[in-house]
Amino acid sequence: MATQKSLSNGNPRLPDITISVQQTFGLDCDMQVPAFSQAEEHVPDIDEAYRFDHDTTLAILAGFAYNRRVMICGYHGTGKSTHIEQVAARLNWPCIRVNLDSHISRIDLVGKDAIVLRDGKQVTEFREGLLPWALQNPTALVFDEYDAGRPDVMFVIQRVLEVEGKLTLLDQNRVIRPHPAFRLFSTANTVGLGDTSGLYHGTQQINQGQMDRWNIVGTLNYLPHDDEVNIVLAKVPTYDTEDGRKTINAMVRLADLTRAGFVNGDISTVMSPRTVITWAENAKIFNDMAFGFKVTFLNKCDELERPSVAEYYQRCMGVELKLDGSKAQLV
Repeated sequence: MATQKSLSNGNPRLPDITISVQQTFGLDCDMQVPAFSQAEEHVPDIDEAYRFDHDTTLAILAGFAYNRRVMICGYHGTGKSTHIEQVAARLNWPCIRVNLDSHISRIDLVGKDAIVLRDGKQVTEFREGLLPWALQNPTALVFDEYDAGRPDVMFVIQRVLEVEGKLTLLDQNRVIRPHPAFRLFSTANTVGLGDTSGLYHGTQQINQGQMDRWNIVGTLNYLPHDDEVNIVLAKVPTYDTEDGRKTINAMVRLADLTRAGFVNGDISTVMSPRTVITWAENAKIFNDMAFGFKVTFLNKCDELERPSVAEYYQRCMGVELKLDGSKAQLV
């Protein structure tokens, strides 16, 4: 990690060093990115085995360095949110994720009045939500499942999407200006056009006025086969033998088949790299590759799709997967 002159001018709440993209992320790029010299509680943990996608990493780094609003799109299981977290971890940049599911409301983001005890008396005071707090702190705020957000929530976010976007709290007669080190990211399964493929029910079309406010939109696909094999081996080093590598190769090929089947609409559940790692760990726990696969992935699949998944297993592992009950034991 290459450090340069202080960037904070004595303010510890601003980035105070710069790092080399080439040295830190292994990218062929001369870019220098501001970072924090010290981590705090909201900084994600570094995953040393993480593999960075070149284009996605550059897009995220541009967001941190130049205060760009960055959206990362792709199928689930590709590691969109993790990618942002791992970049933030290496910059020591605090990072908070919010899942914009149907239960997240405008009140959750903005805040609400609450009754509290003060000097033995009940009084009403405004409790800020996550958005005002993040705006006022050196924080990277990540909205996951951005294309599944409720309309009332999306309009709250739209105003702060601008680089100088201020948040107006009408109930408090306050206007919150964003902290100079506040950054905004999002992840989505679609690019704001709704569910055109039939794979992601519940996603919405995003207002084009809002899409225009995202300065950078990147796409992230699944890892190349060999990269994924190396990640699994790094996470489960007991497989790092000649036979073990063959096994992991077959497991990743099976994951690739589930992804192709998912994209083609044959199955509705997909294996992520995390699923492969969990399968490898469970296979060791039970000393049974087939049973490990069942409890890790097969049992999560729709019953009508399990024969297709069993066929993937037979093609990759060379063994027929029995769909009836099986016995296993802990070792």
